[in-house]
Amino acid sequence: MIEVRGLTKEFGPTKAVEDLTFTVQPGMVTGFLGPNGAGKSTTMRMILGLDKPTAGTALIDGKPYHDLKQPLRTVGALLDAKWVHPNRSAKAHLQWMAASNGIPMSRVDEVLRLVGLTEVAGKKAGGFSLGMSQRLGLAATLLGDPKVLLFDEPVNGLDPEGIVWIRKFMQRLAAEGRTVLVSSHLLSEMALTAEHLVVIGRGRLIADTTVKQFVDRSSESTVRVRSPQLDALRSALTSHGLTVREDGTSELGGALIVLEATTDVVGQIAGGQGIVLHELAAQQGSLEDAFMKLTGDDVQYHAAGVDDVMGGAL
Repeated sequence: MIEVRGLTKEFGPTKAVEDLTFTVQPGMVTGFLGPNGAGKSTTMRMILGLDKPTAGTALIDGKPYHDLKQPLRTVGALLDAKWVHPNRSAKAHLQWMAASNGIPMSRVDEVLRLVGLTEVAGKKAGGFSLGMSQRLGLAATLLGDPKVLLFDEPVNGLDPEGIVWIRKFMQRLAAEGRTVLVSSHLLSEMALTAEHLVVIGRGRLIADTTVKQFVDRSSESTVRVRSPQLDALRSALTSHGLTVREDGTSELGGALIVLEATTDVVGQIAGGQGIVLHELAAQQGSLEDAFMKLTGDDVQYHAAGVDDVMGGAL
């Protein structure tokens, strides 16, 4: 378990993290989300004792990181995949880490096999691609068979097969009862990987909830409905005070999007007017939509709109 209580980090006049409190429970993958500059990496560094908090505490299984006698046996972390001496081989790097924490050398070969690097174990890490470096970082994370794991952007540089592999791997680790905290900007991937979310913006907590609750709380209740009697349906819906717009994405044609409504309400109105429906479905918001809506005010740097950029280029 990871416990963060009132965590604050100041760099001069800037508060990178402000009074942050959350708990990461074992047995599930917890996604750690926020815009660039939100304080995610700084928070992870404080959990791992790499940065000293200005105030507050960060505990791993009830202890601060610096009190762990053999930390790799308790917590594994992947914060920077390129943090490896470029002239050291993958195997030598892991052997050095194992020796520092009293881990049997046989474990080195085990984790190299787990991440698929056995064939390149003797090659210098400086020649590794980003994807291979990510796998080496994952091997280092697993070296001590820890119960707590932290990953910062673990799928960077991985191909689609690698992304699916690491997603299932993290979920398997969580299913074994481990505590898994993972930060990523790939929201579509987080929607498939995580069960719980901790969302921060400008160093402050925005949400600490399940993925479903996070999406539901920021999504409008909308219904997609398709009918061969579209004009009659539109008239019936608007006469009941509902807001309706055309669904331009429908390849089959004849579809409407009804805002702030449920399938029960739309179906009842259509049935009362004898209107035939070919499709009636609730529209579920995405994690990306929910994230943009709830963190929009906390983005540190706002880019120009696409129209502004293209207009300036013409």
